[in-house]
Amino acid sequence: MKKFILGVFYLFILFIITLQFDSQGGIVTRQVKALAPLEHNHLLQIDGHISQSPRPEETFTFPIRVGDIGPVNSLYSGPNQHPFFCMTVDSGLGQPIVDNQDGYGVPVYDPFDGTKRIGYSKDCALKTQLSYVVVDEKNGVSNRTELELKQSPPSESDILIRVEKGTINRYIYSIVMPINIDEVGKQDSAKVWNKRLIYRFEGGSGLGFRQGKMKLHRLIKKELAQIRKGYAVIASTGNKTSYGYNMLLAEDTARRVKTQFVSLFGEPLYTVGIGGSGGGLAQYLIAQNSEGILDGLLPLYSYPDMVSVSIYALDCDLLNTYFSFRASDRERWQDWQSRQHIEGLRAINKAEQRFGWLQPLNQLVRFKLPEFPQGNSECINGFFGLSSYLNNPRQGFLQPYYHESVVEKVNWNYWQDLVHIYGQDEQGFAQSTWDNVGVQYGLQALRDKTISLDEFIEINQKIGAWKPFDAMESEKKLSLSASIPPLWLSLWGEHNVTEDNTIPAKRRSASISTIERAYQYGQVFIGRVSLPIIDIRHHLEDDLNMHHTSASFATRLRILDEMHHADNHVIWISDKQYNPVEHAYGLMDEWLMAIKNQPESMSYEQKVMVTKPPLATDTCFNADGNIHASGRGVFDGLWNGKENGPCADAFPIYSNSRIQAGAPWQGSIFKCHTIPVTAAIEKGMYGDVDVTAQLIALEKTFPDGVCDYSLGDKGRPKSMAHYQ
Repeated sequence: MKKFILGVFYLFILFIITLQFDSQGGIVTRQVKALAPLEHNHLLQIDGHISQSPRPEETFTFPIRVGDIGPVNSLYSGPNQHPFFCMTVDSGLGQPIVDNQDGYGVPVYDPFDGTKRIGYSKDCALKTQLSYVVVDEKNGVSNRTELELKQSPPSESDILIRVEKGTINRYIYSIVMPINIDEVGKQDSAKVWNKRLIYRFEGGSGLGFRQGKMKLHRLIKKELAQIRKGYAVIASTGNKTSYGYNMLLAEDTARRVKTQFVSLFGEPLYTVGIGGSGGGLAQYLIAQNSEGILDGLLPLYSYPDMVSVSIYALDCDLLNTYFSFRASDRERWQDWQSRQHIEGLRAINKAEQRFGWLQPLNQLVRFKLPEFPQGNSECINGFFGLSSYLNNPRQGFLQPYYHESVVEKVNWNYWQDLVHIYGQDEQGFAQSTWDNVGVQYGLQALRDKTISLDEFIEINQKIGAWKPFDAMESEKKLSLSASIPPLWLSLWGEHNVTEDNTIPAKRRSASISTIERAYQYGQVFIGRVSLPIIDIRHHLEDDLNMHHTSASFATRLRILDEMHHADNHVIWISDKQYNPVEHAYGLMDEWLMAIKNQPESMSYEQKVMVTKPPLATDTCFNADGNIHASGRGVFDGLWNGKENGPCADAFPIYSNSRIQAGAPWQGSIFKCHTIPVTAAIEKGMYGDVDVTAQLIALEKTFPDGVCDYSLGDKGRPKSMAHYQ
């Protein structure tokens, strides 16, 4: 109760601070106040799967020279999204180029008179420019002008780096390359370059509608060890998932950024991708969907893809709503280990929640006895608010960038970012791939007898689903600023969950055509990849971090299903005190250079296999960097139906809500085939639990039948059935 009182006091103080907030701050003065009209642009037409669809010939003439502007329209990923907030100023690159006087986009001001508006920029273009950075022997990074470098050249122990910046497909790109002092002022000189190229991808959760920030010093510091060795690095805000998960646009942009590099410096020996979380899954999807961009992958903390994560991530707040508000015995779910049996993701009793005091506050608002949570879970610690940010078209978290008149005209969710791929419903909302018809939440817990049959039935009667988008309402919250999480007065988006005053609460059915297009357009990782891959992550389960270990094994299983082997796919998991990335770079260099030396008569898959270094094998590392175990089978466990290997014992692998509901560990069934409850009983779906006494209640709970995951994904295109 003491923490609850302190929380309410904290709320009051924050409210007072909010009243003092200067609403005419920097972002507001650059608000987008008019919605630009739709401009048509080529969208790649898919025949079967995107990997089988040829890309069009480039129409823009590369390279982009200093002072020139890169392409604004993408080559094959559909129309430009509007509104689109320019962030060149936020990146320290100055204002974007004026492209209209009609009020579309951000206002642009006279550089000598900051109060005089000279036009607007809806497409955020920037003239290509060069800048220079010096890194000293202590890794201190400082900007230098050409004049400063000529007057005071860097010492021999310093590294001089040239940075090219501009815009491609409206996103900010950069080319980072170590150079000699005599190369200053030259855009295409590369005397220090070792002919190896890194494409840096970044993660985060984004909805689109923003150009994104390019933090150059951070980029340089992340790859400094490789830059010292002579590597060049390229990156784009279009390849940072904080600013969108449109993987077709991400590929289109990456291809053009690399084209700019190659047009200046020639083909590298190889291009290796690296990046964490969304920056990891982007590598998987680009490598699966296309050729010519990446040669090797170093995904960090990766998932297979975004839409697969949404299957169970969007379950989290449904379950939180049940545990916090709808359960007839809420005290029962103060045992967080019991929650883990349902959620699958890690949960820990007595673990603190940063915003745990929101629960009793929200319970009071609903006239329920307040309870401060006695534990925490990955569903909360890792995915807090994701259902609102990802799924609610009325959430408006990006509102500070846009005037209210613009906010009201836009559906602010992930699905809208890909509406030209997913399609839209009769009300004009983008279609979603999320579906939970027939899902038996807690089925494994029932089979294991860690919950009772009555509890199983109640969970599935009250869990409900997310309301249709046209019925959703904005979150009831107090927003302080874009940098401070909002104070939730509609915790877990509970007001957007189908009501439980009718039993069962209605589930949500996804459009099959939408799921099919997600597959066809390569938004789903199906496992078709033959490039060398070292999938790396720290074991963060006890931190309740959203980057759970099981994601690497979902990826492994999909590769096995599609390629019938996973010899090119290496998984490294380490204690969080040790970072194996530098080791992985060296190993990947050895692998890729060996591939280049193989005879042309060999197939690419043969080259990958015969050149695979002995150390390129599944491995787990201790805190001191020593190998705990390595080799085939070290990660064996529930995910592949085997006894735990030594790495799985040392670094436990947890599941998720859909696996606990009987789905396979591949995690790629969006819409299940359903069968009657009686047929499920005959198939032994409930183990040795006798459910016949509650048959009528079960049939009422699942009027559309229950998921039979052995039948695969109902939404997978028939032409791709052999991938399953």
